[in-house]
Amino acid sequence: MKIGVLGGTFNPIHLGHLILADECLHQLGLDKVVFIPTGLPPHKTIEGDIAPADRLNMVRLALEGYGRFEISTYEIDKNGFSYSIETIKHLKTKYGEYAELFFLAGEDSGDNLSLWKDFKKILRFTTFVVANRPGVPVGAGPARPINDYIKDNLTSITIPDIDISSTMIRERIKHHEPIDFYIPPKVVDYIRNKGLYT
Repeated sequence: MKIGVLGGTFNPIHLGHLILADECLHQLGLDKVVFIPTGLPPHKTIEGDIAPADRLNMVRLALEGYGRFEISTYEIDKNGFSYSIETIKHLKTKYGEYAELFFLAGEDSGDNLSLWKDFKKILRFTTFVVANRPGVPVGAGPARPINDYIKDNLTSITIPDIDISSTMIRERIKHHEPIDFYIPPKVVDYIRNKGLYT
């Protein structure tokens, strides 16, 4: 089984996340993509004072009806920081040693890859997949340092440039600008009903 692993704060999840996952399914021939909302990230602050349960609920709503998209609550459920190596080991145990894991990342991931806990083990246990970011083709941005660590265990894909970010969406909500065509409708309703990011 070939499984994509897509982690993130998903604060909130948006169409760019879904397009990345769907393109990886198609281009890499994956059987499924597992979305893993971060619990407590060690190198990033979760903006907006949003509860983990709300971020998880938004991911659940966004993935409804997509049979090959799944959610892991492993990082949300655990106490303490969320380290990718621990998540990868958990997934290896869950899906079996013969499951092939593909760690899905954006072109900007290489910027702090060396700071990740046991990052060389992550690269040994998974195939690292780098996708382009809007206006930044693969290999032209800060992901270049990845080549120093991965060498033969790196796959790159090119997806449509979707210039959407969670930061942008939070700012649009803050300034009462429309968000309806940036995130799934059920997530829009959830944000508005809960009064998130205002």
